[in-house]
Amino acid sequence: MPQTSTEHDEKRDFIRMRIDAEVSLLHAGEVVTAVCVDLSSGGMQIRAAQRFAVGEHIEVRLESDHPALKGLHASTEVVWIADLPGGAQKFGLRILAMH
Repeated sequence: MPQTSTEHDEKRDFIRMRIDAEVSLLHAGEVVTAVCVDLSSGGMQIRAAQRFAVGEHIEVRLESDHPALKGLHASTEVVWIADLPGGAQKFGLRILAMH
């Protein structure tokens, strides 16, 4: 029997925090601006105009203007992809390492 969305959400190991923040993605020598939709200690969901493939490795940078908060820099891997209207994608990234 297929899992419903609710069952899938309940099986997550990490609490997700919705942030809708601009991030820089570094991939194959290019910097791509995207939006981090949500973030957890194990991964993040990104929305971007550029297309990526499952298995690709991407460096993600989320800058912080707050003096007490350090920005986020993570090495990640694309684990799922969903197409959006207009050729954009949303995709899930698993965090491999934090820098």
